[in-house]
Amino acid sequence: KFCSRVSVEHAGPRLGSLGAIFILLKSALGAGLLNFPWAFAKAGGIHNAVTVELASLVFLVSGLVILGYSSSVSGRCTYQAVVREMCGLAIGHLCEICFIFNLFMISVAFLVIMDDQLGKRELTSRSIPSRNLSACSPLLHDTLESTSRVIDQMSLLLASLVLEFALFVLQMTFECAPVCRMSSWASTFTVIPTICFGFQCHEASITIYSNMENQRLSHWILVCVISMIVCLIIYSLTGVYGYLTFGKEVKADVLMSYSSDDVVMIIARLLFAVSLVTIYPIVLLLGRSVIQDHLLRRWRPCAGVSALESRSRYVVTVLWITVTLLFAIFVPDISKIISVIGGISAFFIFIFPGLCLMFAMHGFCVPRVILTLWGAFTLVCGAFIFGQSTTITVMQILGKI
Repeated sequence: KFCSRVSVEHAGPRLGSLGAIFILLKSALGAGLLNFPWAFAKAGGIHNAVTVELASLVFLVSGLVILGYSSSVSGRCTYQAVVREMCGLAIGHLCEICFIFNLFMISVAFLVIMDDQLGKRELTSRSIPSRNLSACSPLLHDTLESTSRVIDQMSLLLASLVLEFALFVLQMTFECAPVCRMSSWASTFTVIPTICFGFQCHEASITIYSNMENQRLSHWILVCVISMIVCLIIYSLTGVYGYLTFGKEVKADVLMSYSSDDVVMIIARLLFAVSLVTIYPIVLLLGRSVIQDHLLRRWRPCAGVSALESRSRYVVTVLWITVTLLFAIFVPDISKIISVIGGISAFFIFIFPGLCLMFAMHGFCVPRVILTLWGAFTLVCGAFIFGQSTTITVMQILGKI
Protein backbone atom coordinates (compact mmCIF):
# COMPACT_ATOMS: atom_id res chain seq x y z
CA LYS A 1 0.00 0.00 0.00
CA PHE A 2 1.43 3.51 -0.97
CA CYS A 3 0.48 7.00 -2.03
CA SER A 4 1.95 9.29 -4.62
CA ARG A 5 3.13 12.76 -3.75
CA VAL A 6 5.01 13.46 -6.94
CA SER A 7 4.70 16.97 -8.26
CA VAL A 8 2.63 17.17 -11.39
CA GLU A 9 4.24 18.64 -14.47
CA HIS A 10 1.39 20.00 -16.55
CA ALA A 11 3.60 20.31 -19.62
CA GLY A 12 3.94 16.54 -19.94
CA PRO A 13 1.39 14.02 -21.22
CA ARG A 14 -1.86 13.93 -19.29
CA LEU A 15 -3.66 10.88 -17.89
CA GLY A 16 -6.60 9.38 -19.70
CA SER A 17 -9.50 7.60 -18.06
CA LEU A 18 -7.96 4.12 -18.18
CA GLY A 19 -4.64 5.43 -16.91
CA ALA A 20 -6.31 7.14 -13.95
CA ILE A 21 -8.30 4.00 -13.10
CA PHE A 22 -5.19 1.84 -13.34
CA ILE A 23 -3.13 4.11 -11.07
CA LEU A 24 -5.93 4.32 -8.50
CA LEU A 25 -6.13 0.52 -8.51
CA LYS A 26 -2.36 0.25 -8.23
CA SER A 27 -2.42 2.63 -5.27
CA ALA A 28 -5.14 0.70 -3.46
CA LEU A 29 -4.26 -2.93 -4.13
CA GLY A 30 -1.40 -4.27 -2.08
CA ALA A 31 -0.64 -5.77 1.31
CA GLY A 32 -4.29 -5.51 2.34
CA LEU A 33 -4.98 -8.62 0.27
CA LEU A 34 -3.15 -10.67 2.90
CA ASN A 35 -5.45 -9.60 5.72
CA PHE A 36 -8.91 -9.77 4.15
CA PRO A 37 -9.59 -13.50 4.80
CA TRP A 38 -8.72 -12.97 8.49
CA ALA A 39 -10.96 -9.89 8.57
CA PHE A 40 -13.84 -11.91 7.07
CA ALA A 41 -13.41 -14.49 9.82
CA LYS A 42 -13.32 -11.86 12.57
CA ALA A 43 -16.36 -10.08 11.12
CA GLY A 44 -18.46 -13.20 11.61
CA GLY A 45 -18.66 -14.50 8.07
CA ILE A 46 -19.05 -13.49 4.45
CA HIS A 47 -22.44 -11.80 4.76
CA ASN A 48 -21.38 -9.42 7.54
CA ALA A 49 -18.04 -8.56 5.94
CA VAL A 50 -19.43 -7.91 2.45
CA THR A 51 -22.25 -5.79 3.92
CA VAL A 52 -19.71 -3.60 5.71
CA GLU A 53 -17.66 -3.36 2.50
CA LEU A 54 -20.68 -2.21 0.48
CA ALA A 55 -21.59 0.39 3.11
CA SER A 56 -17.99 1.60 3.22
CA LEU A 57 -17.95 1.94 -0.57
CA VAL A 58 -20.24 4.98 -0.32
CA PHE A 59 -17.78 6.78 1.94
CA LEU A 60 -14.75 5.66 -0.07
CA VAL A 61 -16.14 7.08 -3.32
CA SER A 62 -17.46 10.15 -1.54
CA GLY A 63 -14.01 10.90 -0.10
CA LEU A 64 -12.34 10.61 -3.50
CA VAL A 65 -14.91 12.89 -5.13
CA ILE A 66 -14.58 15.50 -2.37
CA LEU A 67 -10.80 15.47 -2.69
CA GLY A 68 -11.00 15.96 -6.46
CA TYR A 69 -13.41 18.85 -6.02
CA SER A 70 -11.20 20.39 -3.30
CA SER A 71 -8.18 20.13 -5.57
CA SER A 72 -10.00 21.99 -8.35
CA VAL A 73 -11.16 24.69 -5.93
CA SER A 74 -7.81 25.17 -4.19
CA GLY A 75 -5.62 24.74 -7.26
CA ARG A 76 -3.25 22.44 -5.33
CA CYS A 77 -2.05 19.03 -6.47
CA THR A 78 -0.94 17.21 -3.31
CA TYR A 79 -3.05 15.97 -0.41
CA GLN A 80 -1.31 18.04 2.25
CA ALA A 81 -1.39 21.22 0.17
CA VAL A 82 -5.12 20.84 -0.50
CA VAL A 83 -5.94 20.29 3.19
CA ARG A 84 -3.73 23.23 4.20
CA GLU A 85 -5.36 25.50 1.61
CA MET A 86 -8.94 24.46 2.39
CA CYS A 87 -8.81 24.01 6.17
CA GLY A 88 -6.00 26.25 7.40
CA LEU A 89 -2.46 25.83 8.71
CA ALA A 90 -3.34 24.02 11.95
CA ILE A 91 -5.27 21.23 10.22
CA GLY A 92 -2.61 21.22 7.49
CA HIS A 93 0.07 20.49 10.09
CA LEU A 94 -2.11 17.72 11.55
CA CYS A 95 -2.44 16.26 8.05
CA GLU A 96 1.35 16.23 7.63
CA ILE A 97 1.80 14.46 10.97
CA CYS A 98 -0.81 11.83 10.07
CA PHE A 99 0.76 11.47 6.62
CA ILE A 100 4.22 10.76 8.03
CA PHE A 101 2.93 8.42 10.75
CA ASN A 102 0.81 6.53 8.22
CA LEU A 103 3.76 6.01 5.88
CA PHE A 104 5.95 4.99 8.81
CA MET A 105 3.49 2.31 9.93
CA ILE A 106 3.10 1.10 6.34
CA SER A 107 6.89 0.67 6.20
CA VAL A 108 6.76 -1.39 9.40
CA ALA A 109 3.95 -3.50 7.94
CA PHE A 110 6.00 -4.21 4.82
CA LEU A 111 8.95 -5.39 6.90
CA VAL A 112 6.73 -7.63 9.04
CA ILE A 113 5.18 -9.18 5.92
CA MET A 114 8.59 -9.71 4.32
CA ASP A 115 9.81 -11.37 7.50
CA ASP A 116 6.69 -13.57 7.60
CA GLN A 117 7.19 -14.76 4.03
CA LEU A 118 10.92 -15.41 4.39
CA GLY A 119 10.54 -16.81 7.91
CA LYS A 120 7.83 -19.25 6.81
CA ARG A 121 10.28 -20.85 4.46
CA GLU A 122 13.27 -20.77 6.80
CA LEU A 123 11.25 -21.79 9.88
CA THR A 124 13.02 -19.29 12.08
CA SER A 125 11.79 -16.68 14.54
CA ARG A 126 11.30 -12.98 13.88
CA SER A 127 13.31 -12.33 16.99
CA ILE A 128 16.39 -12.66 14.77
CA PRO A 129 16.57 -9.33 12.97
CA SER A 130 19.35 -10.28 10.52
CA ARG A 131 16.83 -11.39 7.91
CA ASN A 132 15.12 -8.02 7.99
CA LEU A 133 18.47 -6.31 7.71
CA SER A 134 19.45 -8.40 4.71
CA ALA A 135 16.09 -7.70 3.08
CA CYS A 136 16.50 -3.95 3.56
CA SER A 137 20.19 -3.57 2.78
CA PRO A 138 19.62 -2.95 -0.96
CA LEU A 139 17.06 -0.26 -0.09
CA LEU A 140 19.54 2.16 1.40
CA HIS A 141 21.10 3.26 -1.88
CA ASP A 142 17.75 3.70 -3.62
CA THR A 143 16.19 5.68 -0.80
CA LEU A 144 19.10 8.10 -0.61
CA GLU A 145 18.19 9.41 -4.06
CA SER A 146 16.28 12.68 -3.99
CA THR A 147 14.52 12.35 -7.36
CA SER A 148 11.18 10.67 -8.05
CA ARG A 149 12.59 8.56 -10.89
CA VAL A 150 12.56 5.48 -8.63
CA ILE A 151 8.77 5.72 -8.47
CA ASP A 152 8.38 5.69 -12.24
CA GLN A 153 10.74 2.73 -12.64
CA MET A 154 9.14 0.55 -9.97
CA SER A 155 5.43 1.25 -10.26
CA LEU A 156 4.74 -1.11 -13.16
CA LEU A 157 6.66 -3.93 -11.47
CA LEU A 158 4.66 -3.44 -8.29
CA ALA A 159 1.33 -3.56 -10.09
CA SER A 160 2.18 -6.74 -12.00
CA LEU A 161 3.49 -8.52 -8.90
CA VAL A 162 0.43 -7.66 -6.83
CA LEU A 163 -1.85 -8.89 -9.62
CA GLU A 164 0.06 -12.18 -9.86
CA PHE A 165 -0.22 -12.58 -6.11
CA ALA A 166 -3.99 -12.04 -6.21
CA LEU A 167 -4.35 -14.70 -8.90
CA PHE A 168 -2.25 -17.16 -6.89
CA VAL A 169 -4.39 -16.64 -3.80
CA LEU A 170 -7.65 -17.04 -5.70
CA GLN A 171 -6.42 -20.21 -7.40
CA MET A 172 -5.21 -21.86 -4.19
CA THR A 173 -8.06 -20.88 -1.89
CA PHE A 174 -10.83 -22.17 -4.14
CA GLU A 175 -10.03 -25.78 -3.34
CA CYS A 176 -12.20 -26.35 -0.26
CA ALA A 177 -15.07 -24.69 1.55
CA PRO A 178 -15.66 -25.66 5.19
CA VAL A 179 -18.71 -24.15 6.89
CA CYS A 180 -17.99 -21.88 9.87
CA ARG A 181 -20.40 -20.52 12.45
CA MET A 182 -21.38 -16.87 12.43
CA SER A 183 -20.64 -14.46 15.27
CA SER A 184 -22.40 -11.34 16.52
CA TRP A 185 -22.87 -8.14 14.53
CA ALA A 186 -20.66 -6.33 17.03
CA SER A 187 -17.68 -8.21 15.61
CA THR A 188 -18.25 -6.68 12.16
CA PHE A 189 -16.48 -3.52 13.29
CA THR A 190 -13.21 -5.46 13.27
CA VAL A 191 -13.26 -5.49 9.47
CA ILE A 192 -13.39 -1.69 9.15
CA PRO A 193 -9.63 -1.01 9.75
CA THR A 194 -8.78 -3.67 7.15
CA ILE A 195 -11.15 -2.04 4.66
CA CYS A 196 -9.63 1.38 5.32
CA PHE A 197 -6.13 -0.01 4.89
CA GLY A 198 -6.99 -2.02 1.78
CA PHE A 199 -8.91 0.70 -0.07
CA GLN A 200 -6.59 3.53 0.91
CA CYS A 201 -5.68 5.40 -2.26
CA HIS A 202 -7.01 8.81 -1.26
CA GLU A 203 -3.58 10.41 -0.73
CA ALA A 204 -2.69 9.57 -4.33
CA SER A 205 -6.06 10.66 -5.71
CA ILE A 206 -5.34 14.39 -5.74
CA THR A 207 -2.14 13.95 -7.73
CA ILE A 208 -3.97 11.63 -10.12
CA TYR A 209 -6.86 14.06 -10.54
CA SER A 210 -4.51 17.01 -11.09
CA ASN A 211 -2.73 15.14 -13.86
CA MET A 212 -5.88 13.98 -15.69
CA GLU A 213 -6.69 15.25 -19.15
CA ASN A 214 -10.42 15.43 -18.43
CA GLN A 215 -10.95 17.06 -15.02
CA ARG A 216 -14.73 17.39 -15.14
CA LEU A 217 -16.19 16.34 -11.81
CA SER A 218 -18.67 13.94 -13.46
CA HIS A 219 -15.80 12.18 -15.21
CA TRP A 220 -13.81 11.98 -11.97
CA ILE A 221 -16.83 10.42 -10.23
CA LEU A 222 -16.99 7.74 -12.93
CA VAL A 223 -13.27 6.99 -12.55
CA CYS A 224 -13.61 6.70 -8.76
CA VAL A 225 -16.68 4.44 -8.92
CA ILE A 226 -15.10 2.04 -11.42
CA SER A 227 -11.83 1.87 -9.46
CA MET A 228 -13.53 1.20 -6.13
CA ILE A 229 -15.85 -1.44 -7.59
CA VAL A 230 -12.90 -3.31 -9.11
CA CYS A 231 -11.08 -3.11 -5.76
CA LEU A 232 -14.20 -4.35 -4.01
CA ILE A 233 -14.42 -7.37 -6.31
CA ILE A 234 -10.75 -8.31 -5.92
CA TYR A 235 -10.67 -7.87 -2.14
CA SER A 236 -14.01 -9.63 -1.67
CA LEU A 237 -12.99 -12.65 -3.77
CA THR A 238 -9.72 -12.94 -1.86
CA GLY A 239 -11.51 -12.64 1.48
CA VAL A 240 -14.29 -15.08 0.55
CA TYR A 241 -12.03 -17.79 -0.85
CA GLY A 242 -9.50 -17.47 1.98
CA TYR A 243 -12.26 -17.61 4.59
CA LEU A 244 -13.95 -20.61 2.96
CA THR A 245 -10.63 -22.45 2.81
CA PHE A 246 -9.44 -21.97 6.39
CA GLY A 247 -12.52 -20.73 8.26
CA LYS A 248 -11.86 -19.39 11.74
CA GLU A 249 -8.33 -20.82 11.62
CA VAL A 250 -7.14 -18.41 8.92
CA LYS A 251 -4.14 -16.35 10.00
CA ALA A 252 -3.76 -12.58 9.78
CA ASP A 253 -1.37 -13.16 6.87
CA VAL A 254 -3.27 -15.62 4.68
CA LEU A 255 -0.08 -16.92 3.06
CA MET A 256 1.06 -18.11 6.50
CA SER A 257 -1.92 -20.49 6.55
CA TYR A 258 -0.50 -22.54 3.68
CA SER A 259 2.15 -25.22 3.93
CA SER A 260 5.74 -24.08 3.61
CA ASP A 261 6.35 -26.89 1.10
CA ASP A 262 3.72 -25.76 -1.40
CA VAL A 263 5.64 -24.76 -4.55
CA VAL A 264 2.96 -22.40 -5.87
CA MET A 265 2.70 -20.57 -2.55
CA ILE A 266 6.49 -20.35 -2.28
CA ILE A 267 6.44 -18.51 -5.60
CA ALA A 268 3.61 -16.28 -4.37
CA ARG A 269 5.56 -15.45 -1.20
CA LEU A 270 8.67 -14.60 -3.18
CA LEU A 271 6.70 -12.42 -5.61
CA PHE A 272 5.02 -10.58 -2.78
CA ALA A 273 8.32 -10.11 -0.92
CA VAL A 274 9.93 -8.69 -4.07
CA SER A 275 7.01 -6.30 -4.59
CA LEU A 276 7.38 -5.06 -1.01
CA VAL A 277 11.13 -4.61 -1.43
CA THR A 278 10.44 -2.40 -4.44
CA ILE A 279 7.73 -0.36 -2.73
CA TYR A 280 9.56 0.27 0.56
CA PRO A 281 11.89 2.89 -0.98
CA ILE A 282 8.88 4.65 -2.51
CA VAL A 283 7.13 4.90 0.86
CA LEU A 284 10.35 6.14 2.44
CA LEU A 285 10.80 8.76 -0.29
CA LEU A 286 7.28 10.05 0.27
CA GLY A 287 7.67 10.24 4.03
CA ARG A 288 11.10 11.84 3.78
CA SER A 289 9.84 14.46 1.33
CA VAL A 290 7.17 15.60 3.80
CA ILE A 291 9.72 15.80 6.62
CA GLN A 292 12.18 17.69 4.42
CA ASP A 293 9.52 20.13 3.25
CA HIS A 294 8.79 20.97 6.87
CA LEU A 295 12.48 21.36 7.69
CA LEU A 296 13.16 23.50 4.62
CA ARG A 297 10.37 25.88 5.56
CA ARG A 298 12.19 26.45 8.84
CA TRP A 299 15.66 26.62 7.28
CA ARG A 300 14.78 28.86 4.35
CA PRO A 301 16.01 32.08 6.01
CA CYS A 302 19.34 30.41 6.81
CA ALA A 303 22.38 30.17 4.57
CA GLY A 304 23.63 26.85 3.22
CA VAL A 305 20.18 25.30 2.78
CA SER A 306 21.37 22.95 0.03
CA ALA A 307 24.04 21.44 2.28
CA LEU A 308 21.53 21.02 5.08
CA GLU A 309 19.09 19.40 2.66
CA SER A 310 21.70 16.87 1.56
CA ARG A 311 22.63 15.98 5.14
CA SER A 312 19.02 15.76 6.26
CA ARG A 313 18.28 13.34 3.41
CA TYR A 314 20.88 10.90 4.69
CA VAL A 315 19.95 11.32 8.36
CA VAL A 316 16.21 10.87 7.78
CA THR A 317 16.77 7.84 5.55
CA VAL A 318 19.02 6.04 8.04
CA LEU A 319 16.75 6.86 10.97
CA TRP A 320 13.62 5.75 9.07
CA ILE A 321 15.09 2.36 8.15
CA THR A 322 16.55 1.79 11.62
CA VAL A 323 13.41 2.67 13.56
CA THR A 324 11.07 0.72 11.26
CA LEU A 325 13.31 -2.33 11.64
CA LEU A 326 13.18 -2.04 15.43
CA PHE A 327 9.39 -1.75 15.38
CA ALA A 328 9.06 -4.72 13.00
CA ILE A 329 11.13 -6.95 15.27
CA PHE A 330 8.74 -6.58 18.21
CA VAL A 331 5.38 -6.53 16.40
CA PRO A 332 3.50 -9.79 17.20
CA ASP A 333 1.60 -10.07 13.89
CA ILE A 334 0.42 -8.05 10.92
CA SER A 335 -3.15 -7.64 12.23
CA LYS A 336 -2.00 -5.20 14.96
CA ILE A 337 -0.19 -3.03 12.42
CA ILE A 338 -3.15 -3.02 10.03
CA SER A 339 -5.49 -1.99 12.85
CA VAL A 340 -3.29 1.03 13.58
CA ILE A 341 -2.91 1.92 9.88
CA GLY A 342 -6.65 1.48 9.37
CA GLY A 343 -7.32 3.94 12.18
CA ILE A 344 -4.92 6.51 10.70
CA SER A 345 -6.42 5.90 7.24
CA ALA A 346 -9.75 7.10 8.61
CA PHE A 347 -8.23 10.59 8.67
CA PHE A 348 -7.48 10.49 4.95
CA ILE A 349 -10.69 8.72 3.89
CA PHE A 350 -13.23 10.32 6.25
CA ILE A 351 -12.00 13.16 8.44
CA PHE A 352 -9.93 15.38 6.13
CA PRO A 353 -12.34 15.04 3.15
CA GLY A 354 -15.23 15.82 5.50
CA LEU A 355 -13.45 18.93 6.76
CA CYS A 356 -12.62 20.04 3.22
CA LEU A 357 -16.26 19.71 2.22
CA MET A 358 -17.45 21.65 5.26
CA PHE A 359 -15.01 24.49 4.63
CA ALA A 360 -15.84 24.55 0.91
CA MET A 361 -19.63 24.63 1.38
CA HIS A 362 -19.94 27.90 3.24
CA GLY A 363 -23.39 29.25 2.42
CA PHE A 364 -27.04 28.91 3.30
CA CYS A 365 -28.67 27.49 0.19
CA VAL A 366 -30.25 24.05 0.62
CA PRO A 367 -27.78 21.96 -1.48
CA ARG A 368 -24.82 23.42 0.37
CA VAL A 369 -26.42 22.78 3.75
CA ILE A 370 -27.00 19.16 2.77
CA LEU A 371 -23.39 18.77 1.60
CA THR A 372 -22.13 20.41 4.79
CA LEU A 373 -24.17 17.94 6.86
CA TRP A 374 -22.74 15.08 4.81
CA GLY A 375 -19.23 16.38 5.48
CA ALA A 376 -19.99 16.56 9.20
CA PHE A 377 -21.43 13.02 9.16
CA THR A 378 -18.33 11.76 7.34
CA LEU A 379 -16.15 13.49 9.92
CA VAL A 380 -18.00 11.86 12.82
CA CYS A 381 -17.78 8.41 11.18
CA GLY A 382 -14.05 8.86 10.67
CA ALA A 383 -13.53 9.90 14.27
CA PHE A 384 -15.48 6.83 15.44
CA ILE A 385 -13.46 4.47 13.23
CA PHE A 386 -10.17 5.97 14.41
CA GLY A 387 -11.16 5.77 18.07
CA GLN A 388 -12.62 2.27 17.76
CA SER A 389 -9.69 0.69 15.91
CA THR A 390 -7.04 2.44 18.00
CA THR A 391 -8.74 1.54 21.30
CA ILE A 392 -9.11 -2.13 20.35
CA THR A 393 -5.47 -2.33 19.25
CA VAL A 394 -4.18 -0.69 22.44
CA MET A 395 -6.34 -2.98 24.63
CA GLN A 396 -5.08 -6.06 22.78
CA ILE A 397 -1.46 -4.98 23.17
CA LEU A 398 -1.91 -4.17 26.88
CA GLY A 399 -3.64 -7.52 27.38
CA LYS A 400 -0.50 -9.33 26.23
CA ILE A 401 1.88 -7.40 28.45
